[in-house]
Amino acid sequence: MKNIDWSDLQLFVAVARGGGLSPAAKESGSSPATVGRRMLALEQAVGRPLFVRRQTGYELTIDGRALLSKAQLMEANARSIDDWLEAEGGRSLVRISAGTWTANFFADNFSRLWTPEDPFRIAFKTTEAKLDIAHREVEIGVRNAAPESPNLAGRRTVEVAQAAFCARNAGEAGRRNWVAISPEDMATRSARWLAAQSGATFAAWANTPRTLHDLIRSGVGKGVMPCFAGDRDPLLERAGDEIADLREGQWLVMHNEDRHRSDVRTVIDRIVALVNAHAPLFRGARPLGG
Repeated sequence: MKNIDWSDLQLFVAVARGGGLSPAAKESGSSPATVGRRMLALEQAVGRPLFVRRQTGYELTIDGRALLSKAQLMEANARSIDDWLEAEGGRSLVRISAGTWTANFFADNFSRLWTPEDPFRIAFKTTEAKLDIAHREVEIGVRNAAPESPNLAGRRTVEVAQAAFCARNAGEAGRRNWVAISPEDMATRSARWLAAQSGATFAAWANTPRTLHDLIRSGVGKGVMPCFAGDRDPLLERAGDEIADLREGQWLVMHNEDRHRSDVRTVIDRIVALVNAHAPLFRGARPLGG
């Protein structure tokens, strides 16, 4: 079977369905002579006669009928795949792994990353953990360091600053006490930095950045956030200067092979253009009201 081409089997089904070379030739866009030669080659490949050739047309032999049932099953399976691709719009998928703050920024600016005319779709994998790009869990990862694996490629984008933020209407306790990611859920440098501060008093803990943001907005306490997230929220204000120890670069990381895909390359270029256009925001140079 390794010498049998699927297109020959499709043509075989067309000959069997039409009862001869001419209907199959019309369906396939080939000449009857070409169809006839390919059917002879198919019979040689399987080592069995598939047709009884008569002046009135082609009739299937016993082996021909057996092959037809198998080929029709393959045709049905192939059609289900085509239907699946058609249902998906025939579009590829570009998966982006990013932390909560970055995913939120991308979502707010989604029209800069994707348009309805694009031949691909985007799926966000929002997590503070690092997904395995080398084993294709995602196509693009937003990271705070260059990749170390030889299978991965990296593209540096912008500098990211962080600071303490509190609610604009926060009382004295809300400006003095901290809210933080709980010790068992720490996955970022900022969470570990705050946990290491001696003398800090904590009003509440959260297990996700999203809940941390809600606690800060509610005036429960101040918390550490990237400036590109905190400075975009009109309900928040800075509760101190930039935390210099937490400044870091942002990297886009992708598999060495995937980065050459046209859809992945397009999304990478759009991400770079988007964050570069907001570079002052990322480096903390655009505080609201500043």
